[in-house]
Amino acid sequence: MPVYADPVGGVAVRAPELQAWTARLVERLGTPTDIAGDVAAVLVASDRRGIASHGTARLPRYAAHIEQGTMDASARPELLRARAAMALFDAHNGWGHHAGRVAVDAAIAGARAAGSFTAVVRDSNHFGIAGWYALRIADAGLIGISLTNTSPLVAPTRALDPLLGSNPIAVAAPAGQYDHFCLDMATSTIPRGRIEVAARRGEALQPSWAIDRDGRPALTPEEAIKGALLPLGGCEETGGYKGYGLTLFVDILTGVLSGSTAGPLIAPLFSSVHGPVDLGQTFIAIDPEALDEPGAFEKRMEHEIELLVGARTAPNAPGRVLIPGEPEAAAERRADERGISLDQRHLGDLSELAERYRVPLPETTPL
Repeated sequence: MPVYADPVGGVAVRAPELQAWTARLVERLGTPTDIAGDVAAVLVASDRRGIASHGTARLPRYAAHIEQGTMDASARPELLRARAAMALFDAHNGWGHHAGRVAVDAAIAGARAAGSFTAVVRDSNHFGIAGWYALRIADAGLIGISLTNTSPLVAPTRALDPLLGSNPIAVAAPAGQYDHFCLDMATSTIPRGRIEVAARRGEALQPSWAIDRDGRPALTPEEAIKGALLPLGGCEETGGYKGYGLTLFVDILTGVLSGSTAGPLIAPLFSSVHGPVDLGQTFIAIDPEALDEPGAFEKRMEHEIELLVGARTAPNAPGRVLIPGEPEAAAERRADERGISLDQRHLGDLSELAERYRVPLPETTPL
């Protein structure tokens, strides 16, 4: 996921205060306290990690779905089927963040017993950053994989219209002294949220990110929103068919596998509130100790990373080779030291919710 630079004219808010406020707001939407705690934890984790597109900025859209009755704020996931190393949960159109946390914890427990475990969720909603769930598994000493499909935003290679989601993949693993490896990426060139952040901040787009409604490179957020994102790799000549394949792969392992809606049939999540979104999500936990002595996997991870971070760098490189997850971890440390940064549009949206639901925002300071 992209780590965003500080916005011009932005403000900072302390993470614990923002998380407590988010939980209170989500409760005001009709959510039980424990579920609201999960939602707040995931959203503020995204903000702390510098992923401004997937954190508390999503609250207005969630609120709109709940207000319109297209999402059930009080629903709890139900275990429908289970075997020795696999389970299916029905989120009953509730918060994806809570259903994801429940499924991940089931995967962790199952992997400790069976060596690996796959937990699948159907009839879910947007669940924030995929990396949060993979990291929760890695925090337990296991290898974690998190997948979700999303509303159609991406034009498959050679197509003009958005037919598949940006369908993220997250993989995390414990890495000894290097903390965690954490790959958290959309299978599109960029996630939809990156377009929205650019719109809020008045930024231009790169020509390889999206196409407009006529198939030309989209250079403004408005053109991209009316058109489609490109799969990872961009156009066909630069390998975009590989990103298209990854996008479809995630859709198969989430929406198709779970029995949720998939591909172009998924309702829009961010542009309308016409009906339930019905997303599918899959979480996989793998216990390295099923194959080796305790700690052996982490030692091999350390050695692997040492070979990479110590590599010779190109002449124009701004520093050493990084490991996936390092920029986000650094952003997390900065946020904990000085607060989470909010741009003026983000702050305005939260202020509107605070006034409407009578939950005063915590104090902010200029960046």
